[in-house]
Amino acid sequence: MTGKAVAGSRDRWIRALLAGPGAIVVTIIMMAGMALWLPGGRAGIDNLVLPLVLAPLIWAVLFFHACLDRRIGRVTLVALALLLIHGGLLAHKFLDRPSATEMAGR
Repeated sequence: MTGKAVAGSRDRWIRALLAGPGAIVVTIIMMAGMALWLPGGRAGIDNLVLPLVLAPLIWAVLFFHACLDRRIGRVTLVALALLLIHGGLLAHKFLDRPSATEMAGR
């Protein structure tokens, strides 16, 4: 195999991973992270319902972007940025616990 054939095969595998399991993982993390920055609405549940309703659209956008974009680096960058931003929001939310001295002072 030549160098171009190996690189093309590697790019196809990366693209398949980004379009398949990568798109699903990013969609799930985005759904969880969107609940933190979306407003609650009148009933207080809009921030929970909207990500669930938008999940198929988010997945489809990530899937088709991974399949149709010519530059695999751009696909990776977009997916990684979305994953890191929403993953960081989740980490901040669930790791932001009061310290033991703050709890004892209450």
